[in-house]
Amino acid sequence: MYQQESFGSAFKRGFMRIPPVIRTIIAINVIIFILQVVIGNIQIGGQSINRHFVQYLAFDPSLWKSITQPWRFVTYMFLHGGGFHLLFNMLWLWWMGRSVEESIGPRSFAVLFFGAGIGGAFFHIAFSFLYGTNLVIGASGAVFGVMVAFAYMFPRAPIMLIFLPPIEARFVVAGLIVFDVLFIGAGDGVARLVHLGGAGIGYLIIKAHYGGHDLSKYVRPLERLWKETPKKEKKRAKNKNMYSVSDVEVIDEKGGQEELDKILEKISREGYDGLTAEEKRKLFELSKRN
Repeated sequence: MYQQESFGSAFKRGFMRIPPVIRTIIAINVIIFILQVVIGNIQIGGQSINRHFVQYLAFDPSLWKSITQPWRFVTYMFLHGGGFHLLFNMLWLWWMGRSVEESIGPRSFAVLFFGAGIGGAFFHIAFSFLYGTNLVIGASGAVFGVMVAFAYMFPRAPIMLIFLPPIEARFVVAGLIVFDVLFIGAGDGVARLVHLGGAGIGYLIIKAHYGGHDLSKYVRPLERLWKETPKKEKKRAKNKNMYSVSDVEVIDEKGGQEELDKILEKISREGYDGLTAEEKRKLFELSKRN
């Protein structure tokens, strides 16, 4: 007799098999997109909360905003303008990124993904004087960097596209880059500069990795900072049968013994009455301790 696995448990098992960095990126993107949908129906001052949300977190290629609001270099990668925008970015990330992360490791993959995304944003700044400074959202720049890395590592891997025979990865990725170059500045609302910048930085990063550069060294300090954050110690319950002592003077055992020997030597020479009041007090304290 066979027990049928529920959809929920099967989905969870399949999702947990995705490499950790990709799994985390997909989860955060989906959660934020659901939040965008929920707050999209709530308005403040005639505008939806989602609009305010996007305006604060999207990437703004204007130089002043880039300098004064640096968080936008990262946060824009987790915002999407629609369900298909999110779906295709996450599918490409999963299809090609899975093999890349499994090959170079999660730390190096994180450097690749965020490096490509941030690099694409910088590339957009460099050419914003030609193509405008519209707000940018989406993980496409980072995903393009991952796709280029995949094509670099597995150039002859077959890619299955709808209504087309299998095409080698190098040709698919090259075709997408050429497409972006041809339609750059087309005014279709696609941040092609970010795509191209991400692709270029992705190539440089994966080439550096295979040139012997340790990408993980950029992540390890953050991990150590996170792991070494001091945790608050739990306060122990105070025992009502105990009392506290404050403002005590601790005397070193060796020093105390030496002082005792000097006092005893003086007694042998001059007798007890030859001690000063301070020496008598010390003798009393030290004799109790010993």
